[in-house]
Amino acid sequence: MTQRHVIAIAGNPNTGKTTLFNALTGHRARVGNYPGITVERRMAGVVLPNGAKVDLLDIPGTYSLLARTAEEQIALETLLGLRDLPRPDAVIVCVDATQLVRSTYLVMQAQEMGLPVIVALTMTDEAGSAAPDPAALADILGCEVVPVLARKGIGLDDIRRAMVRAGVAAGRGEDEGGDGGAAKWRWQPSSALAERVAEVRRVLPAAWPQTDAVALWALMSVDEDDELDEVDDRLRAAVAAACPSSEVANDIDDEVIEARYRWLDEHVAPLVRGQPDRTLTERVDSVLLNRVAGFAVFLGIMFLVFQSLFAWADPAITLIEELFGWAGGAIEAILPESILRDLLVEGLIAGVGSVLVFLPQILLLFFFLGLMEDSGYLARVAYLMDRIMKSMNLHGRAFVPMLSGFACAVPAILATRTMERRRDRLLTMMVVPLMTCSARLPVYTLVIASLYPAGHVLGIFPVQGLLMVLMYLFSTATALVAAWVLSRSVKPLRARRLPFVIELPPYRLPRLADVLRMMWERSRLFLSEAGRVILVCTVLLWALLSFPQTLPEGAPDYDAMIAAAAGAEEQAQLENEREGALLRESYGGRLGHVIEPVIEPLGFDWKIGVGIVGAFAAREVFVSTLGVVYSAGSDVDESSATLRERIRAEVRADGSPVYTPLVGLSLMIFFALACQCMSTLAVVKRETGGYRWPLFLFGYMTTLAWVASFVVYQGGRLLGLG
Repeated sequence: MTQRHVIAIAGNPNTGKTTLFNALTGHRARVGNYPGITVERRMAGVVLPNGAKVDLLDIPGTYSLLARTAEEQIALETLLGLRDLPRPDAVIVCVDATQLVRSTYLVMQAQEMGLPVIVALTMTDEAGSAAPDPAALADILGCEVVPVLARKGIGLDDIRRAMVRAGVAAGRGEDEGGDGGAAKWRWQPSSALAERVAEVRRVLPAAWPQTDAVALWALMSVDEDDELDEVDDRLRAAVAAACPSSEVANDIDDEVIEARYRWLDEHVAPLVRGQPDRTLTERVDSVLLNRVAGFAVFLGIMFLVFQSLFAWADPAITLIEELFGWAGGAIEAILPESILRDLLVEGLIAGVGSVLVFLPQILLLFFFLGLMEDSGYLARVAYLMDRIMKSMNLHGRAFVPMLSGFACAVPAILATRTMERRRDRLLTMMVVPLMTCSARLPVYTLVIASLYPAGHVLGIFPVQGLLMVLMYLFSTATALVAAWVLSRSVKPLRARRLPFVIELPPYRLPRLADVLRMMWERSRLFLSEAGRVILVCTVLLWALLSFPQTLPEGAPDYDAMIAAAAGAEEQAQLENEREGALLRESYGGRLGHVIEPVIEPLGFDWKIGVGIVGAFAAREVFVSTLGVVYSAGSDVDESSATLRERIRAEVRADGSPVYTPLVGLSLMIFFALACQCMSTLAVVKRETGGYRWPLFLFGYMTTLAWVASFVVYQGGRLLGLG
């Protein structure tokens, strides 16, 4: 059985690389008008015009093959076939027609590595008349150049035919740029550099391509501060001998980079027939990048977004609540009283339904974030935030994962791979979980909608939308302050901050299809991943709250009392008292009472404690847990009431309300700061390679949450607020 050909797609960030991958494969990988979207390899099959099947690899966007970041290392390993990966038969390099010289730098590197290259010339519609002539560019680069507009399906057949020709030509011998022989450099290295390259080439690992280009890569990438994995000790020693000082290493970098760009400036730059018209972009940026006006616009946009989560989503939420209420009532009418009926009504419907009602808000949040990302606006926000990030010792690139943290901390932590240094990645991982993710949104929405009336502040600002904005601002401010403290108090997180460089992409009309696809994919992930956790936890919590169905010795004989009751109203009251007593004596009730002394200073009772314990599996489980708790403790007349109504009606033994606005604020503060997500801790363990950092993350966030909630609740009581 012959091995299938492998063709890689490479390119600078934001050059349409993943869009081309999706168009060729029918895949639905995430795309965006923002650097740093792809952080791992993706592979999908493609059928070529000659019937051959090839595997197409989408590798992370990179500006060069110097492996200083995780993305660059993934790109290099994929292109060279390291770590037992198949070496690509060819590589499609996406070249941005609006940034021709910079984009073709990667083409030069790939050709030096001995790879057959196909250039996909993208963004030609944005370049307009300034776009280079593809035939002239092909003559200069010595490879096929195919103009492509993947969004519109233009040039895809030409790329497929070029892939056929590349597959036939792949694996040629030493004289044609194969794995043997010297690199086909378009510039001439100095004699000193050539000697150093030869020294390093002699000790390259046997599994690596034995080329001068790989030896040059080692000279420019391997040093005592790098974070490269599996680099042979002999190779490190040879590089250290060839580069005995940082000055020598810097001289090598300068010589190579200047020589490459000198060739590009002489041969490629003349093909650019003018500069794209960016007048409109510059005018908009004069406002959006202004330190005052830009922040005001950003805050205004976020306020409108969060207010819309209530105003636009509430009808859909109400409809879903009514549907689940109807489903629960229908099952109660059909099935006789039994454990099965309790499981279906109090466990599955009450628990899962109380979380699914917030799906409309999650969809809206992802929709707005997708519009801002696809338009290029989020890159401007990153630029604005860099001054603040710098003051908190965070790298500017940390804004990308921190912003992604508004959706989910797991992909946000993966996005830290775009940063060069381990210190920057670790520090960002430690604060990303503080960002308000979509799993916290159901908790905030439940508390705000239940305890805060839909009024206005100063007759202008809606109370509910303003509270939601403040919670998001609180989480962002806390994350920044935490970064400042950790960077000064935790030794591994201390380091000099590197300058932040980000490309500001041109403004583009958001592609509605891509935005909707991204919105659906993220929401589907929420339903599939979180849904499974919620389902398992809901059933487990229902069992904990339903068993044992016995009362302790000395408890009232409720059965006899109900039988002797004078009327239906008295019977219902006694039945409700019995259900409450059974709930308190259940395994879950006992657990809640055990932790109640710890959380009581925060304003929480044992029922909230049960919800907090359940939320350690996933934050959104807190809502389903309360749904189960209050279903298990409700009488028949309350069974159709929504969870929000039950929370508002919950009272203590002395008749005082359990939930007050102050308790609600304390609860939201706790959830804003606590690390109640096992998935987040798992991905931190995977990225850091051990238990040290996830345990530290869990410990400091839980402590911070308790202290902050304690200060809010007890401080509010001292001020007479609760």
